[in-house]
Amino acid sequence: MSATAVPATRFKHANLKVLLGNDLPPSPPATEDLSSNSTDSAYISDGEPVTIPLPPPSNIATAVLDLDKATPDSHVPRDHRLIRLTGVHPFNVEPPLNDLFENGFLTPPELFFVRNHGPVPQICEQDVANWDFSIEGLVERPMMVSLKQLISEFEQITIPATLVCAGNRRKEQNQVRKSNGFSWGPSGLSTALFTGVLMSQVLQRARPTRRAKFVCMEGCDKLPNGSYGTSIRLSLAMDPAKGVMLAHMMNGEQLTLDHGLPLRVVVPGQIGGRSVKWLRRLILTDTPSENWYHIFDNRVLPTSVSPEEASNNHSWWKDERYVIKDLNVNSAIARPAHNEKVSAKETDTYVAKGYAYAGGGRRVSRVEVSLDKGRTWRLADIDYPEDLYRDADDYIIYNSRLDMGWRDTCFCWCFWSIDIPIVDLKNASDIVVRAMDEAMNLQPKDMYWSVLGMMNNPWFRVVIHAEGDEIWFEHPTLPALMPGGWMERVQAAGGDLTNGAWGEKIGDGQSVVVKATEIKMTNDAVKRDISIEELQQHGESPWFVVDGNVYDGTAYLNEHPGGPGSIIAAAGLDVTEEFTAIHSEVAKAMMSKYHIGSLDAAGRAVLHGNDEAVADDDSPSFLDRRAWKPATLISKVHVSWDTRLFTFSLSRADQVIGLPIGQHLLMRVRHPKTQEIILRAYTPISETSKRGVVDVLVKLYLGSDTRAGGKMTMALDALPIHSTIDFKGPLGRFEYLGRGRVLLSDKPAHHVSTFVMICGGSGITPIFQVLRAIMQDDGDRTQCVVLDGNRRVEDILCRQELDGFVAIGGTTKCKIIHTLSQPGDEEGWSGLRGRIDQKLIREHAGGLVRDDTMVLVCGPDALEKNVHSILLDEGWKEEQLVFF
Repeated sequence: MSATAVPATRFKHANLKVLLGNDLPPSPPATEDLSSNSTDSAYISDGEPVTIPLPPPSNIATAVLDLDKATPDSHVPRDHRLIRLTGVHPFNVEPPLNDLFENGFLTPPELFFVRNHGPVPQICEQDVANWDFSIEGLVERPMMVSLKQLISEFEQITIPATLVCAGNRRKEQNQVRKSNGFSWGPSGLSTALFTGVLMSQVLQRARPTRRAKFVCMEGCDKLPNGSYGTSIRLSLAMDPAKGVMLAHMMNGEQLTLDHGLPLRVVVPGQIGGRSVKWLRRLILTDTPSENWYHIFDNRVLPTSVSPEEASNNHSWWKDERYVIKDLNVNSAIARPAHNEKVSAKETDTYVAKGYAYAGGGRRVSRVEVSLDKGRTWRLADIDYPEDLYRDADDYIIYNSRLDMGWRDTCFCWCFWSIDIPIVDLKNASDIVVRAMDEAMNLQPKDMYWSVLGMMNNPWFRVVIHAEGDEIWFEHPTLPALMPGGWMERVQAAGGDLTNGAWGEKIGDGQSVVVKATEIKMTNDAVKRDISIEELQQHGESPWFVVDGNVYDGTAYLNEHPGGPGSIIAAAGLDVTEEFTAIHSEVAKAMMSKYHIGSLDAAGRAVLHGNDEAVADDDSPSFLDRRAWKPATLISKVHVSWDTRLFTFSLSRADQVIGLPIGQHLLMRVRHPKTQEIILRAYTPISETSKRGVVDVLVKLYLGSDTRAGGKMTMALDALPIHSTIDFKGPLGRFEYLGRGRVLLSDKPAHHVSTFVMICGGSGITPIFQVLRAIMQDDGDRTQCVVLDGNRRVEDILCRQELDGFVAIGGTTKCKIIHTLSQPGDEEGWSGLRGRIDQKLIREHAGGLVRDDTMVLVCGPDALEKNVHSILLDEGWKEEQLVFF
């Protein structure tokens, strides 16, 4: 791996400026901007040139991805290239191996792997400026240390360090038998220049007592089992050679939210789980941490301990012999890449490449490659970019001292390469690699399977396929839910991946067949069939589908290790692949408690998009509850900057839509780029008596520099005229029959004298249908009070029509109150300001709390939730409230 050579020099970071103003420590004059890709050399004090690797240009994400908007991480911008390993939330990701390797020795922050146990704390600029942490426990001088003190009162150093998740390469273990961990590929590691203060310097100021043996560390994240915490030995923390530090910068930039902004621990040479993020407490103790995550995570239990035994007998977890400390020696092949093809010309040479690392500060001393399953080995060349920093010792970089020259410890990955004649590859069935460290620790051939699937480090094997004039390569697995890899192929064919020959035929040519452990996830007593409509009515009480069965996750919301957001994000979806890949045998065995039924055949077809829309029959109404009907987009009108009126032609010009007043329909569209099937419910804005066409008013969630667009609305907006999408319905439990008569679910029709209608934004559409039906019927004496909340004047939808209703019926029959939540000086606006709150509801609907009054609510989730609470406080009964 060639290093980008730039001069080691000063780089002021914005966070230091905010905290210290002009009190930055002195630095030598800058010779060149570190953000460049220059290959010039820098000069040390005696004039000798030195070249050191510095970070590639970063492109830190500024937009919140669509996937994160409905999760507790809706404040965290992220890079779309990262591969999600635990579904939507919590955020656990690795970069694609190609991207990681091509960036070289240092990983840009946006591609740095992330291990989060739950929601990312919301940290603002003021929080950074006022950040502090405690040093307590067995110390003579308990204290609080602010980030400003840490930067101004202690020597700042910078060192390179590779952080590695203990689960790196776990997908290989999960392919043999599902562990209790999710499926990391070989990219669960990243390297950065970390800037901060040696932990030993800070602890010395607090004066540890003679009884202190461990440093317990805790972050500020809020998890189901408290904040994340763990511990290391005090002797490790106090040894400057081990490089344990409190870091506030990585690669010369402020830490990002996912990486511990504003302060984290970095423990080089040990598993990433010891490098606590969002640091709030250092507690010195005489025993290891009793934090839940220290005990029940980051351990390698004996391979004989089953998931059931580990779950039922907690003594396994409390045995300190099984705690993971130093990283083990490991390596992987990056080139050839998975599915890479090369010409099989026998005169050519192929350069195989990859990475290797070791733990505890030990150097990788050799990397060997075999083309005959380990019978003979070839020695690879090793490049140690970390050593370049030793020659540049005491440089001032990022307003800190590059502190490497005196260290003989190795904290970083290295890169190996070897020239292999193409003819040798063509004649081989695979290429394997193994590494050894300076303590002669050698990667084993065989896998050591354990309950958590951690520290997986057998030989990394890539299978070679020769096909005519080409050869192509197959990696063992691909991360997360990504299909592919020789292990998956061998297992699907019934091969035993633990037979010592990677599942290939041995001996008499027969391959041992291994049957997967069967876990029963259903309750035989449950016989209920559930429709797609019923499934999708549950959001905050989430129902989801696994293998065609429906589960109610409500009871497990507060206990789920990833927090309630993980389950809520799955509401109404088929999450079979994701659930199967992520969850352990123990978790699957729990599922029978939450089993409530099976999705009917029509519902399964809807979720998978494989039920074809049917051409229309002779029905005078277009919609059908049992089948999708195709309609063609014939017009798209820009009503405002973020609102479109879509007009679709029905099957026949004489058809009506067939939608009762107050109900809605499902629209199904295939995203033009991802081909993902997207379903959303909408209420048309056109008259139900209109023939041949239907108009749907949609407020778009448009993308910008700071956020990604909404899936359905962006897909709709991207549709060209004459595109076909599918409709189904009607849906809904409310129907307005006219002149005050209401049907609600299966109950008999009853009379309503007054409607209180509360809406926000595009939530006006179902309410508008009911209001229009009332106002157009001179004989309908039902009174209506409408509270319509929007951000700005231009966001008020159907305003002209609403004003017309007031003109027709007068304020006694129709009272409409608009309020704007976003401050502004819109010309001519003299209406209300603020959100729809208890004061507004009490003022305009407080006297309407009667048995013959009904409240209709439609708007964003936050509005509906807030209004629901207010209405109950004001004396309304649950049965009087309808939420569209």
